[in-house]
Amino acid sequence: MTETYYTHGSPAERWDRAGLFFDAKDYTTAAHILEGLVAEVPEQVAPRLLLARAYYHSAQLWRAETELRAVLERDPVESYARLMLGRTLQRQGRPDEAAPHLRLAAVMTGDPELD
Repeated sequence: MTETYYTHGSPAERWDRAGLFFDAKDYTTAAHILEGLVAEVPEQVAPRLLLARAYYHSAQLWRAETELRAVLERDPVESYARLMLGRTLQRQGRPDEAAPHLRLAAVMTGDPELD
């Protein structure tokens, strides 16, 4: 695939295309498409959160962490981003940093199993 494919179409079309690749578990291609969307609309949380998920599932953990922190800067009560950040930090072998995020996610969702 060429770079043109990743940037072809309207933002809505690229959002839909990224979702299809994500659902098909082609996380790397989904990430390539989403990177352009996030650059265009950095204030929107949904594309950035899906990009973080694509990075997480493709084991690009430092990139996932960066995107999740950006999501939480924009929306500190985004409980799923909080949970994902905790899990991302755990996967990186940083349990002490993960713990507060997991506790917050548990409180925000009322799910004690998250902590």
